Amino acid sequence: MPKSKRNRPVTLSKTKKKGREHKELVVSSIRQALENYSSAYVFTFENMRNQKLKEFREQLKSNSRFFLGSNKVMQLAVGRSAAYESKPGLHKLAKFLRGDSGLFCTSLSKEEVERLFRQYEEHDFSRAGSTATEKVELKEGPLDQFSHEMEPFLRKLGFPVRLNRGIIELVSDHVVCEEGQHLSPEAARALRLLGIKMATFRLHLVCRWAVDEFEVYREGLDLSDIESS
Repeated sequence: MPKSKRNRPVTLSKTKKKGREHKELVVSSIRQALENYSSAYVFTFENMRNQKLKEFREQLKSNSRFFLGSNKVMQLAVGRSAAYESKPGLHKLAKFLRGDSGLFCTSLSKEEVERLFRQYEEHDFSRAGSTATEKVELKEGPLDQFSHEMEPFLRKLGFPVRLNRGIIELVSDHVVCEEGQHLSPEAARALRLLGIKMATFRLHLVCRWAVDEFEVYREGLDLSDIESS
């Protein structure tokens, strides 16, 4: 009789959640970076792609550090009030660390940081649930870009197809997605097959801190609820 999977031992190191020790390490790392670098920025992101951010980090690793993770932990590191900040004005960053945000510590000039963030963007395939940026419609006729082995998979994705002498054909026009609508898992897979990239990974600067300086960038941020608090 085969052994039950329920009786298999589980290594605790694989399931253990990040606890107090890890949080203290993150706080320590951020505070050390705030000591080492001359300025700090809060940024937001859209269509996050971990590999793309890793490449951007690598590009700037000689003079900067990125921090992503728990907003509460990052708030603790910069100080949630003036009484807990390590340098004057740092606590002002805390209230902007909310939602999809991160912390960027750097020795680069303000102009260089603004240029890098403004120019940086990477296009990628959209994921299920994201919003289509355009309508994609395929016209009735042969789909020469696909081999005949793809016919069952395309049918599974909702394509009205048939095989005609080894060539896949659309028997009628087919709308893959409509602009402004959320992509279904099938539509997202179809766009990838068609090589259509609709997602753009971008970073937006929210605010900047330096010694005796603090400013807010309004691009990419709704400040209405923050300014009223």
